[in-house]
Amino acid sequence: MQLLKALWALAGAAICCFLIFVIHSQFLKEGQLAAGTCEIVTLDRDSSQPRRTIARQTARCACKKGQIAGTTRARPACVDARIIKTKQWCEMLPCLEGEGCDLLINKSGWTCTQPGGRIKTTTRTQKIRFCNPAPAQLSSLSYLTLMESQ
Repeated sequence: MQLLKALWALAGAAICCFLIFVIHSQFLKEGQLAAGTCEIVTLDRDSSQPRRTIARQTARCACKKGQIAGTTRARPACVDARIIKTKQWCEMLPCLEGEGCDLLINKSGWTCTQPGGRIKTTTRTQKIRFCNPAPAQLSSLSYLTLMESQ
């Protein structure tokens, strides 16, 4: 009798898990992101020059209302849209822990300076694109990063 109850409970749990999976897959079709998440769409690196690496990255984010694709701790993230509109890039904390952030003079990007002197300069290379407003605002942003060692 106990074994029969355990089997019924196990079968019920399996059916519940299957139903949750089906419902979840209906809400998140292939290629869609969950709200508040980002993915890197393209990443190209060029290390052909000595002591210099150029990286081009495009990220796609499904951000909540009032947020937009940006960078936090050197990773794609949803950030306050005001930061992007006002080009106050360092407010989104784009540099890694221990690095210093400075705005470029023309506000086209920022630099992250490591204690050892290595400098990463990042500039926005493409206008922000929006699409698919529901359930979350989907945006993408492209960056060009130049990493130099002294």
